[in-house]
Amino acid sequence: MRGIILAGGTGSRLGELSRLTNKHLLPVGNKPMIYHPIEKLTAIGIDDIMIVTGTEHAGDIFSLLGSGSRFNCRFTYRVQDEAGGIAQALSLAEDFASGCGGVVVLLGDNIFEESLETYHKAFQKHNGKSCLLVLKQVEDPTRYGVVDIKDNKITNILEKPHNPPSDLCVTGIYFYPNSVFDYTSMCNRSDRGEYEITDVNMYYVRAGNIDYEVMSGWWTDAGTPESYRKANELVQ
Repeated sequence: MRGIILAGGTGSRLGELSRLTNKHLLPVGNKPMIYHPIEKLTAIGIDDIMIVTGTEHAGDIFSLLGSGSRFNCRFTYRVQDEAGGIAQALSLAEDFASGCGGVVVLLGDNIFEESLETYHKAFQKHNGKSCLLVLKQVEDPTRYGVVDIKDNKITNILEKPHNPPSDLCVTGIYFYPNSVFDYTSMCNRSDRGEYEITDVNMYYVRAGNIDYEVMSGWWTDAGTPESYRKANELVQ
């Protein structure tokens, strides 16, 4: 498998913290935020990793990470020219993923405790058709994409619902077979002008090819001042 880290976006929710730099270069604990997903991937033997970032601070990310030799991996870079959403960013990796056994996609601002090993093994048990979403029980599901589960199957995914059907949110950890690129090409822009990863995941829901694992360790995104502070507290 190959790894994809999505490290674009404007980071506008972080306000002044991300005015002069990409949010993924901000420190979490004693290292830049983007080091955390890199280390999660290399820890399970994934050494071919694509970094997708935006135009404004791409040079800073290139300068920091280089070829990947310091991490015992190889980096490939792609630039997302606009803030077009997660599905659009993922679509840029189609050529990179060609011929591999699937991809692990991590949002670069997700910070979490557990190894990816359990989820990696769960994904590999299937026949190469199903995607695997990593879920987390949260206190404030209205902030996230939330799953509706019936008979141990995901039947729906609702983005930031007013009346959540569960307290299980979709984290920024996705395992996809290569069919994901067929689905990213089928997406249309949402009302907010982006290509949504929820739409991609719903294609798998409707096809009956979606599995999930629930994370037991701590997890947070680091995209708001509050969650960024929480990420530093958890890591420390």
